[in-house]
Amino acid sequence: MAAPILSWEGLGLIQGNGWLFQDLDIHIQQRDRLALIGRNGAGKTTLLKLLGGQVDADKGTRSIQPGTKIVTLEQDPFFTGYDTLMDFALSGKDAPPQHEVEAIAGQLGIDLSRKADSASGGERRRAALARALASEPDLLLLDEPTNHLDLAAIDWLEDWLTRYRGAFVVISHDRTFLERLTKATLWLDRGSLRRKDIGFGGYEAWMEQAYAEEARAADKLDAKLKIEAHWLERGVTARRKRNMGRLEKLYEMREQRAAMLTPQGTAKLALSSDDAKSKAVIVADHVNKSFGERDIVKDFTLRITRKDRIGVVGSNGAGKTTLLKLLTGELEPDSGKITLANTLEAVFIDQQRSLMSPEKRVRDVLADGSDWIDVRGVRKHIHGYLKDFLFDPNLVEARVGTLSGGERSRLLLAREFARFSNLLVLDEPTNDLDLETLDLLQEVISDYDGTVLIVSHDRDFLDKTVTITLGMDGSGRVDIVAGGYADWEKMRKARLAGKPVAKAGGDKAEAAAPPPPMPAKKGKLSYKDQRDYDLLPKRIEELDAQIARGEAQLADPDLYAKDPKKFDALMAALEKVRGEKDAAEERWLELAEMVDG
Repeated sequence: MAAPILSWEGLGLIQGNGWLFQDLDIHIQQRDRLALIGRNGAGKTTLLKLLGGQVDADKGTRSIQPGTKIVTLEQDPFFTGYDTLMDFALSGKDAPPQHEVEAIAGQLGIDLSRKADSASGGERRRAALARALASEPDLLLLDEPTNHLDLAAIDWLEDWLTRYRGAFVVISHDRTFLERLTKATLWLDRGSLRRKDIGFGGYEAWMEQAYAEEARAADKLDAKLKIEAHWLERGVTARRKRNMGRLEKLYEMREQRAAMLTPQGTAKLALSSDDAKSKAVIVADHVNKSFGERDIVKDFTLRITRKDRIGVVGSNGAGKTTLLKLLTGELEPDSGKITLANTLEAVFIDQQRSLMSPEKRVRDVLADGSDWIDVRGVRKHIHGYLKDFLFDPNLVEARVGTLSGGERSRLLLAREFARFSNLLVLDEPTNDLDLETLDLLQEVISDYDGTVLIVSHDRDFLDKTVTITLGMDGSGRVDIVAGGYADWEKMRKARLAGKPVAKAGGDKAEAAAPPPPMPAKKGKLSYKDQRDYDLLPKRIEELDAQIARGEAQLADPDLYAKDPKKFDALMAALEKVRGEKDAAEERWLELAEMVDG
């Protein structure tokens, strides 16, 4: 085997009061296609910067093959101080040739004469890509390269990387992008790094196998470590098992919606005898909207009912935001009519993660400084709610400014999902989220009792989430497809090939690939088991609250000196509650496994 073009041996980095990771060995070969995977906050971006030489390590040795050119595409490139996007693309001593930058910019459809301070996120991302790819690197380090890109630009980037003769390491939440391009996986998990020569398509099976082995090993450890290992498994592996059932339910909902659409994908409004009429929350009737001479939406008709999950897709500038504003009543149509249910209460979750002040604590953002939070009318302790969103409950006092970009996005989701609503509007909700959080977001959306409107370029996320896709090509036509992105893509390809367009949603045999088969059920729970399964989550939350109160009292540094008996009594009581919580979690996990099969 040829010598690696880049190596780190014994790599370690201190962050805060301890090691973020240490003793990592990394070797990158000339044609490696590596996915770098890990939870938000695990240190993926930091590790990428260490590979690129932008951050100094606290220990370890970095070796580079002479002549190797390394180029990094940062998640949030720094544009301050540059007049135009071209000035940014040609800056620095290692600036690429201008003609190469212009060639790639042309293929990406970006005008680099645009002012940098007024450019959109998508325009800045294209400019950064043009700079990185035109540099002719031997090793590309890509941090969320598909963020802010539309579907056409993502397709172009996938094609470019497929033909690229160098190596790359990529961090991305876009499962489809990773599955199509990567050949090996680096998994950064709790301070250690594992490598397996399988692409991202095999990562999840590998990860679940590793967690299952840890859970078995945890039987030999003390109770606290055992519970932590089980909590990890429940939060990741068991969630995936439940998602299989949710996917089956999603396919059933798509079939039901397909029956309510005409073969051309136009919604049937004459549903006087259908239950959908009474459940309608948004009705668009022959809606038209233009800006100047350009048609944005032409003759658009759709009845959106409660529990519909609507995905809006298309290239940047196709009119997705305009359509969203029409459907939510923010914008009036030129002709036609939009009717919204009187009881509609919407929550908008957009891309503005910067709205949370960095000096605020997590507790302040979620619960205005309280220990308790009202989650759509149900009172929950903040520690338990943080766990629901895959946070360590100890982060409750952390400042927002210390969280990673992905953790801030997850905190925003946790805050907004707590509010009462019956309409969720999500604008690119998957940006900056790790893969586990994407699974969680799919679960929360599936369980949500209202209607969901989603604008996204994440193909895998749409395929696993939405019941109807509204596809926009920029001509004013809105394709209405019962299904996800893959179903809309199939419709577009059939149209381009001149083939008859199948009934929306497709025949059962032609529908999107079904989810993996569900494992056999173990039968219904007994009355006592079912009662425990239903009541234990609330009891665990109550015990979490008791533990939090006890720990708060013990946090008084003068307590032991002032009243040692009280200190001892509190310690004993706290240990008893922790033991009860451990037993409750163990019992619930056993029952959950019986339910999941």
